[in-house]
Amino acid sequence: MINDGGAKPETLLRVAEIGGRGRSLVAAQSLRAGQVILRESPLLLYSAFPFLSSSVSPYCDHCFRLLASSAHQKCQSCSLVSFCSPNCFASHTPWLCESLRRLHQSSSSAFSDQPSDRQVQARFLLSAYNLAAASPSDFQILLSLQGSGSSNGDPSCSAGDSAAAGFLHSLLSSVCPPLPVSISPDLTAALLSKDKVNAFGLMEPCSVSNEKRSVRAYGIYPKTSFFNHDCLPNACRFDYVDSASDGNTDIIIRMIHDVPEGREVCLSYFPVNMNYSSRQKRLLEDYGFKCDCDRCKVESSWSEGEEDENEIMEEMEDQDEQEEMEDSVGENEEEVCGNGVDDESNFPHAYFFVRYMCEKENCFGTLAPLPPKTHDASRVLECNVCGSVKEDEVGVNQ
Repeated sequence: MINDGGAKPETLLRVAEIGGRGRSLVAAQSLRAGQVILRESPLLLYSAFPFLSSSVSPYCDHCFRLLASSAHQKCQSCSLVSFCSPNCFASHTPWLCESLRRLHQSSSSAFSDQPSDRQVQARFLLSAYNLAAASPSDFQILLSLQGSGSSNGDPSCSAGDSAAAGFLHSLLSSVCPPLPVSISPDLTAALLSKDKVNAFGLMEPCSVSNEKRSVRAYGIYPKTSFFNHDCLPNACRFDYVDSASDGNTDIIIRMIHDVPEGREVCLSYFPVNMNYSSRQKRLLEDYGFKCDCDRCKVESSWSEGEEDENEIMEEMEDQDEQEEMEDSVGENEEEVCGNGVDDESNFPHAYFFVRYMCEKENCFGTLAPLPPKTHDASRVLECNVCGSVKEDEVGVNQ
């Protein structure tokens, strides 16, 4: 059973095996729109900036808040990372510091010629090895996550992944100081596989110019990784990395709409506006599976010209169509997502996009109600990407 981070006494989710989907999280009781069902701190975090990048990371290397221009502490030993406070600096262990220094000094042409994502993988491995030395119990949790690194038993593992594992193991084992644990090529491959299918990106702040955001850091959140994917999710994740409060790197999972007991709770692993072919390609390459959710079952029969979700959204802006959808909200609410669509019903793409997609240009975030303060659900929706809020006009008209 999984609790919501200790904020409430009741148990909200339970692990279940669902045919064709494997291990899943389902509602252990009725869940309400806007309800926080899980809050989790990361097992480990690491920078998304390539190791040999010419640009210096503007973030604290522990909490990943933006560094103040005048008040931050740079490590004088490796000169490669900075921190916003002495507390954050304390996380910089001697082994990690020396490993970073040696790796940067070696800067072999073979490593510098590697793509940026390979350099970021090196950061992950250093963080994982450091975790093995600093907290063996947490390292065992990391090892228990999905992803074996074997091309025979892991559908997410490709020949390129195996080559990357071999290269990085050889490089790091020859450069880094000895560890109190044994690091083998197979273990390195398994760790990279677990990172590939379980890591969550913490995004850079939204800019005023609406430019596409990049990832500032990646984190491993073991409980959150239990959520399966659905292309029309019934829950979404929020993070507030730049907040001043403690736990700024926590992930918060909040319900998008009401879900009955026993229903699977799913997240979308990417923006829900992606078209069918793009979604399938992403899921197969990054996670090793083909999605067969209700939305994909319908869209798989569409012609290529009907696939563009942005065109669908533009068509939905027609006022008459919106009014028609608002009139049928009560009928569609239980069918929006989470494997709750009746085979004979019209698939409610339009309803989900109108009510739960952020309207801000180039955002593509998902809206969820603020946590309810009373028995009634909040009528204020918050975007999990840009943070903007709006009144739930569709819900008001129900």
